[in-house]
Amino acid sequence: MSYRINTNSENIGKNNKNEINYIGYSYIYTIGCQMNSYDSEKIASILDNIGYLKTDKLEQADIVVCNTCSIREKAQEKAFSFLGTLANKKLKNPNLISIMSGCVAQQEGEKVFKRIPHLDIVMGTQAFARLPNLIKLVQLSKKEPNAKKHIVDIEDSAKIFESMPYFSKPDFSQSHFEENANSFNFKVKKDRFEVKNDKYGAKEENFEDKKVSRFVTIMQGCDNFCTYCIVPYVRGRERSRTPQSIVQEIKILADSGVKEVTLLGQNVNSYGKYNIEKKIIKEDGLPQNGGVFQQDHQKNCTFPELLAKINEINGIERIRFATSHPKDISDELIFAIRDLKKVCNQLHLPVQSGSNAILKKMNRGYTREKYLERISTLRTHCPNIGLSSDMIVGFPSESREDFEQTLDLIKTVEFDGLFAFSYSDRPNAPAAKFSGAVDEEEKMARLNELLSLQEYYTQKKNQALVGTVQAVLVEGKSLKNRHSDKLEIEANRLQMTGRTESGKIVHFYADNINQGQIVGVYIENAYPHSLWGNLVEADNETRI
Repeated sequence: MSYRINTNSENIGKNNKNEINYIGYSYIYTIGCQMNSYDSEKIASILDNIGYLKTDKLEQADIVVCNTCSIREKAQEKAFSFLGTLANKKLKNPNLISIMSGCVAQQEGEKVFKRIPHLDIVMGTQAFARLPNLIKLVQLSKKEPNAKKHIVDIEDSAKIFESMPYFSKPDFSQSHFEENANSFNFKVKKDRFEVKNDKYGAKEENFEDKKVSRFVTIMQGCDNFCTYCIVPYVRGRERSRTPQSIVQEIKILADSGVKEVTLLGQNVNSYGKYNIEKKIIKEDGLPQNGGVFQQDHQKNCTFPELLAKINEINGIERIRFATSHPKDISDELIFAIRDLKKVCNQLHLPVQSGSNAILKKMNRGYTREKYLERISTLRTHCPNIGLSSDMIVGFPSESREDFEQTLDLIKTVEFDGLFAFSYSDRPNAPAAKFSGAVDEEEKMARLNELLSLQEYYTQKKNQALVGTVQAVLVEGKSLKNRHSDKLEIEANRLQMTGRTESGKIVHFYADNINQGQIVGVYIENAYPHSLWGNLVEADNETRI
């Protein structure tokens, strides 16, 4: 579905007495995790419904959103750096609206304006439904000399904001925005203007994302309170979406050609424990900072039961999920991975440390022995399962002996892949007050040692697949041309890329192969982070 806009600059922003015309382009810069990518799609959906069409050209934008991550200091500073560059753009275009959203916005609130005075809106993680009104306030402030120039919304929301994929264009604008819209006499502008070429030279921009794999958030927040983590403070307490809403969203994705979904949550294993709706007690019709909340608890289905429901959706071929918490991974979930055809034989199970002493200080809720028992059970019921994990090195008071235990756990499990990071203090996280800080130079030395060890096991796992036939979901053209040293006729052939069921990237030559197909690929070569192979006949295809 293509959208084009009227780019007559005299009409943009013109309005009747009680209506703002939202006509322009939006640019969204996303930093951080998969959940942030999903949230950015929500933001794009909201902006599209009120007339801002997504663009990948920053210079084209009338509204710029930086969706931020605060899990590490580097990611936070990246956000401030990007938003800082907008100062000159706003001098050239005073009507440009700039927004910080996400975890840094939720964490820092009004303090953000001290570093970025030209920013217009700070929007927290639960303020999506109120975004149209925030934009309206900014637009009105540009016309009123005495109006407030900086808008902050980091309030809680009574419900999880839900919207269907924006290319499906459901009429959710009224159902989700009506309450907020009425308070500001807000009206969604539903008509669209069409031009062949706009003032920026763009032609028939098509903003449907043709990816065959999509993220779907099934829950928000976290109740675990690991001592190094700020998620409960910036994303709130754990709440689950209803299974009906999740299934509806995935059916829409399937109808649009999506073949694979990855279910997202801070701890998907605890999905469905409670569906919490917060009844906000208001004064003068507005939510109060530090106000009183009443919580309604409604039992949902369990996570394995949700997987079973999604497994029945026509068109979806593969189901993945992240992230799982080791203390909550049940036998029922292991059996679901084993028995449900579409659930991939892959699991990301963050361990963080191999030392019981450090795990206790992290408040992880399990021991090294418990983690290894779960790994053993997984491999008993799900042979050849692809396993990955997260590690933190240099946690306060981590000794060399503690670190050696982490290395030993890696040798014992032999993960397919690892995401490893050196510890850094985060605001509000209890570990920031712990004694026994590890020297930064020592942290980096340990991190490099750990990554070097894991590289050996990743290569070993990949090498074991050479000579096998893997079922590969074709994601699209390979961005990097491989085997260019071969004969010219081979080097110029189309190269495609996709993933195995266990999540490994595979590149291969392909003729007459379409995105979204599952094809058999004979693996010829293994590399540190990918595989290379050739197509085989369909009747020779083998799933490993």
